[in-house]
Amino acid sequence: MTALPHNSNPVTKPVAMAIGSCAFTVPLLLSASSAPSPNHPRIFLWYKSLREPSFKPPDASFPVAWTAIEAALAVGGYRLARAEASPARTKALALWAWNVVAIGGWSRLFFKQRRLGLSTVAAAGLVATSAAFVREARPVDRSASRSGLPLLGWAVFATVLTASIWHLNSGRGR
Repeated sequence: MTALPHNSNPVTKPVAMAIGSCAFTVPLLLSASSAPSPNHPRIFLWYKSLREPSFKPPDASFPVAWTAIEAALAVGGYRLARAEASPARTKALALWAWNVVAIGGWSRLFFKQRRLGLSTVAAAGLVATSAAFVREARPVDRSASRSGLPLLGWAVFATVLTASIWHLNSGRGR
């Protein structure tokens, strides 16, 4: 067995690819039971009954946006996993993982639990953690850092959108 050079990275490409793929699989698994689709008629009907602000994009744009966001995060997760091991990389990967989980968690809060106020707080929290990811990943890998910008931008928009939906529907209960 050959010893690894001092600065080598023990994370193989397949392992890094598996880590990156979590950007798609984890949110999907966390939100699968709460998607506002005909497969979940109660959630679907509740969602369709909400009053929405005029600036809300068409529903068809959401899967397109999330595919792009998660693809960017997958690249970032892969690049960080392949970067030289360091405390900075560990911190950036931890923030990356938190954001990946938070994406699916928000969906459960909003759609399944119908917690509009808490969903607004969670979206604002995602702004903070995605900004922290961008900041902490930058010294490790600038491309990985930039991979968090679509999430950061969307999280800012989602916070405003969720707050508006909460405000427009505040007297309705769950």
